[in-house]
Amino acid sequence: MSKKYIEIINILSVRGPGMWAYQPLIEAWVDIGDLEDCPSNTIPGLYERLVSWLPTLIEHRCSVGERGGFLQRLRDGTWPAHIMEHVALELQSLAGMPDGMGRARETSVRSLYKLVISAPYEPVARAALYAARDLVMAAIEDRPFNLHDAINDLRDLGSTLRLGPSTESIVRAAEERKIPMIRLSESHNLVQFGYGAAQRRIWTAETDRTGAIAEGIASNKDLTKRLLQNCGVPVPEGHEVYSATEAWEAACELGTPVVVKPTDGNHGRGVFTNLTEQQEIETAYGVAIEEGSGVVVERFIPGEEHRVLVVGNRMVAASRGEVASVTGDGEHTIRELIELQINSDPRRGSEEENPLNFITLDSTARLEISRQGFEPDAIPPQGKQVLIQRNGNVSIDVTDDVHPSVAATAVLAARIVGLDIAGLDIVTSDIRRPLQEQGGAIVEVNAGPGLLMHLKPSAGTPRPVGEAIVDHLFPGTCQGQIPLVGITGSRGKTAVAQLVGHMLRLSGQFAGLACSQGLYFDQRHVETGDAANWAQARRVLLNRAVQAGVIENGARSIVTEGLAYERCSVGVVTNMLPEDTLPDLYLDDLEYMTRVYRTQVDVVLPTGYAVLNADDEAVAALAPLCDGAIVYFGTDPQRPVVLAHREAGGRAVLVRDGWILLTEGSEQFALSELSQIPCTDNGRSPENIMNVLAAIAAGWSLGLDNDVVRAGVQTFGVVALEPSPADPAATL
Repeated sequence: MSKKYIEIINILSVRGPGMWAYQPLIEAWVDIGDLEDCPSNTIPGLYERLVSWLPTLIEHRCSVGERGGFLQRLRDGTWPAHIMEHVALELQSLAGMPDGMGRARETSVRSLYKLVISAPYEPVARAALYAARDLVMAAIEDRPFNLHDAINDLRDLGSTLRLGPSTESIVRAAEERKIPMIRLSESHNLVQFGYGAAQRRIWTAETDRTGAIAEGIASNKDLTKRLLQNCGVPVPEGHEVYSATEAWEAACELGTPVVVKPTDGNHGRGVFTNLTEQQEIETAYGVAIEEGSGVVVERFIPGEEHRVLVVGNRMVAASRGEVASVTGDGEHTIRELIELQINSDPRRGSEEENPLNFITLDSTARLEISRQGFEPDAIPPQGKQVLIQRNGNVSIDVTDDVHPSVAATAVLAARIVGLDIAGLDIVTSDIRRPLQEQGGAIVEVNAGPGLLMHLKPSAGTPRPVGEAIVDHLFPGTCQGQIPLVGITGSRGKTAVAQLVGHMLRLSGQFAGLACSQGLYFDQRHVETGDAANWAQARRVLLNRAVQAGVIENGARSIVTEGLAYERCSVGVVTNMLPEDTLPDLYLDDLEYMTRVYRTQVDVVLPTGYAVLNADDEAVAALAPLCDGAIVYFGTDPQRPVVLAHREAGGRAVLVRDGWILLTEGSEQFALSELSQIPCTDNGRSPENIMNVLAAIAAGWSLGLDNDVVRAGVQTFGVVALEPSPADPAATL
């Protein structure tokens, strides 16, 4: 019986660098059944249907290497798994996901393929994979396919997972600086940059330097104003009121016009400006109290609204607002004119990426309209301008126009409140002149300010505010890295990992170790099971106490999960045994396994070291793949690869006449006799000797003192670490 189908029989989630790529991806095992005998050029109309449904496939270069390359392959004849790969990638792209990579490879089993696609958001990639399967089958069988709904479903799913535009701008800036990122919550914009003790965290435009006290002050407008005033910062005169009657009394005391606003509102909701009449002031109080926990009445400052962004004691961006108004045409109501003349602006929308919000007829807008003698359903005369909203439309970039004294005042205000990142609302007639000259003032200081108005202004130059925040968190060349050792190989990696962890502890550093024998934080054995996996390695990277990390990576973990880190200081490959294959993962020869183990070498930092077994030709051959330097280890000092390396000034850890030698070029240092290292069984255990050499090479590469390295190998195993209950303070 002919079985012309496509079945997805397994999906692996590879969340870090692996044998395919450095980015998160999914690897699907796809069985195409008897379609193995049906390349695309044998299926009538398949090419035409795919091109009509997805004309953007022309941008896929494929292995041809040029625009239209995939369509050429499709026309000449390719197989359904390969087609699925490209369709899944294109569906993700059409749903707004970042461009990605894909692969489709045969396995040793007939009709079974490995299909790999980028997964910036894993649930979206999985959904795109199944949608691609259905679309390809519909094209093969000449059936309809609802592409519109499929893309909308992916887009809706992606919108629940994507970072907001403010957070995304910071993440992209960190990526440009090659600072590693870990998302700490799928449902919130909480992100960690860097590893261990070198990490920093952001939550949208707030950082781990944003204090709770400062945030609390900023949320209380009256308190903020008093603090600023005491320090000589110009603010509007006014105070908090507790009833509509008090609001009018305060207005009389201050002198009209006045502003009525919530003490802790945001986004301009419930803010009324330029009020003069008792009725409108009392009405404004009733609206403002609904938007916050209290109401402030303050003197009205004439001028335009501006938003100034301060990051780390530096003004980095500024925007100016514009009022929202409609012009009567004698035919349409104000309600209709808002939709025709304001909300039709493509810059407006309800999504986070829109720099301007839709205008709604809320209580604030209704009061503004009524002050001009209209109702929302009134038809204003031809040419009559009706003001709808005075604030909340700050999106015109004026960064280059800000007077230095205005910028300095904004920075001072942020410091007074205590915010490292602040959005300051300034009202002034001309931002190019000092505030004191024109009666301008700072009217609000906001924690966690939105960045979109600066990233996508409605007019003017976009500003690199994400870069400013990253530079604030990681000054100079800092990349948030801690000394990190990754260890892989066929045998010995657990022993090497434990040895290196022991050395780090002796050096006085708080070390995190994830290996097959468990998870260790400094002297505590917090997990006794196998911790050589992605999840446990992540715990090392998340722990703010960890000053250096050691992570064991088995071949199976690299293939099925990927590495938990993006780059490391030292990458160790102990050996590659020909019999060490993974046939259940369709990796059944040394060539495939070499691609797996090379991953550890690929991710070594340019400033780091790959520690490679010179006695294993396959391991030694990985050296050209490393961005950093090489340290060989081995028992034969006369191996050609070692001699050539030393002649070029390279490092090697070798054994000669019962001694372990640290060699660099022509120089050498005798570290220890093998007989003084208990785990080598007085030099009689070749396997353990190699483990010790690898660990010594790693410690040397980390810059540990020779005395510490010697003590580490000579005392390892003498005092065992006792398992103890996990300490929450130590584990995160």
